[in-house]
Amino acid sequence: METPPPNILSVLDNLLHTFREYRQKGVVGFDCSEEARERLALWHRPLVRAPETLEAIREDIGDCRRCALCEQRHHIVFGAGNPKARLVFVGEGPGRDEDLQGEPFVGAAGELLTKIIQAIKFTRETVYICNIVKCRPPQNRNPLPDEIDTCLPFLKRQLDAIQPTFIVALGKVAAQTLLGTDQAISRLRGRFYDYHGIRLLPTYHPAYLLRSPEKKRDVWEDMKLLMREYDHAP
Repeated sequence: METPPPNILSVLDNLLHTFREYRQKGVVGFDCSEEARERLALWHRPLVRAPETLEAIREDIGDCRRCALCEQRHHIVFGAGNPKARLVFVGEGPGRDEDLQGEPFVGAAGELLTKIIQAIKFTRETVYICNIVKCRPPQNRNPLPDEIDTCLPFLKRQLDAIQPTFIVALGKVAAQTLLGTDQAISRLRGRFYDYHGIRLLPTYHPAYLLRSPEKKRDVWEDMKLLMREYDHAP
């Protein structure tokens, strides 16, 4: 007797596996009605998962002890603003005032960011503000690579939950981290980049503007570019 070709054996094996699955799901015999076929079709449709909520992400972070930044912090600074914002501002990490209050950008740099947000006809309540890391680095130093790697997945989940149209990356750490580059912020700023389908605009950090006020003109040019693109975005 001639041996069946391998592809036929594979089809028969898959068919047998399917029958076993149907039996486990309670199928008895072969009901070929339209209702039965629709029910079987549902079993093979991919599950559509609802977007994760910011509340669930914050709960998952808990009293985080995943890196050394937890040792001196007062508060985890998760983020604040509109959970469905089309525009998200991402900084590098909390400073002293943010650590004490548990809110992002509430110190002198935060006051300047608030003015920038208001100048482009938004408020802190209509945008979302967060950071690359959620605990204050000692002496406001830049976050270390392992600290960024530990915290970045939570930021990515926040962005997935918010689903913004635009991100403004404030400063070198935020821009380089999100774009996966080591280019200087002075070279990155002034144009948009793609971040997983979101338009990302790097610009100088407000804290840097306090030290170098002559750079405020560059940030204003970046914000004008943002407003032009925002007004024409779907």
